Amino acid sequence: METIIVQPSGPSRPGAADTGAPDLLRLEPGDTAEFGRDRPGGRTGPFVALRDPGVSRRAGLLEAARDYWRLSNFSAGTAYVVENMENGGEYLTVAPGRLGAPVPFEFSRVVLPAPDGGAGFTVFAPQHAYLDERDAPGADERDAHPFALDVTAKYFLVLVALCEPRLRGVPDGAPPGAGDIARRLSPLDGSGSLTRSAVNYHIDYLARAKLPLDLDEHAGGGAGRTGAKRARLASLALRFGLVREEHLALLPSRRQPAPGVRGPR
Repeated sequence: METIIVQPSGPSRPGAADTGAPDLLRLEPGDTAEFGRDRPGGRTGPFVALRDPGVSRRAGLLEAARDYWRLSNFSAGTAYVVENMENGGEYLTVAPGRLGAPVPFEFSRVVLPAPDGGAGFTVFAPQHAYLDERDAPGADERDAHPFALDVTAKYFLVLVALCEPRLRGVPDGAPPGAGDIARRLSPLDGSGSLTRSAVNYHIDYLARAKLPLDLDEHAGGGAGRTGAKRARLASLALRFGLVREEHLALLPSRRQPAPGVRGPR
């Protein structure tokens, strides 16, 4: 038996005092809870109150499963967003009228559009279970990994730098340019002499050999095509989890000045 925990932004029960402590709502598998501006008259059961005039009285429904949960959107014209709080930039959209949309995130934030910038609540799902490869059928078989990346290689540092904006919570941020990456990596040992041309070489190597991209060779060249290549590489690496938040530790601290740059005296 697993439990889904919902943390509203305010008291989840109408009339409950706001003590400053989170009023947590626990749902076991099969339990449901409506959410909205106000509980409709005559209805009982768990309810997540969102104190914003831009939220419908009956905005939607949560349903707990074992290690995930489902979200129903009762709105006729407004989509809701579920953000993965453990992976900056990852989210899913629940379309208007969608019922029972499964949410796979362990730690997520539901955001409803509202005049003040968005109302919402946080949902904690149980830790996901994973297959132990040692006990799996065919565990002795060895398959070639489709994306064989060496995390100690210079090209992997370039790939992490490409993904850094989105990993730090800027979902629409454009990948940095070659010159920006060279400056970002310059404080690392062995990267002080990294040039813009060298970064472009690593990007080309990634796109050609490590994460092959289906780029139209006859498409327009120049900065536009190079920018598209960087964006495609970052998107592919993040989509398949090849670069994750823990890989940001490979990059130099953003407080560390680049070589030759003097800090404040």
